[in-house]
Amino acid sequence: MSFQPVKFYQTGTFTVGNRLLPPEERSVQASTKRFNSINSGHRACQGCGEALGARYAIDAAMEATDGQIIAANATGCLEVFSTPYPETSWQIPWIHSLFGNAAAVATGIAAALKVKGKKDVRVVAQGGDGGTTDIGFGCLSGMFERNDDVLYICYDNGGYMNTGVQRSSATPAAARTSTTPAVGSDPGNVFGQGKFLPAIALAHDIPYVATATVADLRDLEAKVTRAMEIRGARYIHILVPCPLGWGTAAHDTIRMARLAKETGIFPVFEAEHGEIKSVLAIRHPLPVEEYLKPQKRYAHLFGKNPAVETIARIQALADKNIRKYRLQARKEGH
Repeated sequence: MSFQPVKFYQTGTFTVGNRLLPPEERSVQASTKRFNSINSGHRACQGCGEALGARYAIDAAMEATDGQIIAANATGCLEVFSTPYPETSWQIPWIHSLFGNAAAVATGIAAALKVKGKKDVRVVAQGGDGGTTDIGFGCLSGMFERNDDVLYICYDNGGYMNTGVQRSSATPAAARTSTTPAVGSDPGNVFGQGKFLPAIALAHDIPYVATATVADLRDLEAKVTRAMEIRGARYIHILVPCPLGWGTAAHDTIRMARLAKETGIFPVFEAEHGEIKSVLAIRHPLPVEEYLKPQKRYAHLFGKNPAVETIARIQALADKNIRKYRLQARKEGH
């Protein structure tokens, strides 16, 4: 684990927790000196997990490199809501690539910097799950294979939300989208389709792979900081709930991200050179129903006749993640 979790024992107080810590232990976002890399004025939906994820991640990367960052950004929600021409919310050197070639554009930037001898300037590529796991998968795999000195960050909201909530290869099983409607004998997305790209990144044996959620700010920031300490290809996959596409309340974004982790639906881990080094352990795994029920994209599973078998299959997938990634915290003495 890249950081030491902080325990706050506060009850009946309005004290901001980070103020109890020495300055060097505070999160990047807790500091008044944060870079505000993506600033106010963007047009993200209320409660947008991707806007939060990008703010956390890029500010942490800026902090780790003393502000020496160039970002390449794939077409998608993040690009559309942050840069409606001729305006922008970005306060960093930022390049809009096509939907599928952010990794290739970032590779070109890194190569140009190498030729110019600018070793202190680092490159970050960003994309949603559509532009990463689908359209941009070939370019990304090539970046991994060549071990290009780029940090690629995927903001995963489980679909093509910007163009009408269509299915992507990161859309979960049984989830409703506009192209996987909640009708028929097997409503929602088909089981067995899609891919978990962090596992594919692990198979490339690149220097650094990590997953994170917007519910664990210190973990996310620590992983970005660690990634910027390493040279070569690096990949961070961040779960960013989408109130519009998921059918959740805007104020539940952090709660949904936390439930994804606490049920085992989304494993949170850190790996180097293909080997997992640490995980965010789950003390008491929660049943997947607690994660599924608040989301309208799963409403068809909880009607008059609940889809017991489908829910059981989703629970089995979560249980498999817990076993595979050893997510459950061990009891003392064991």
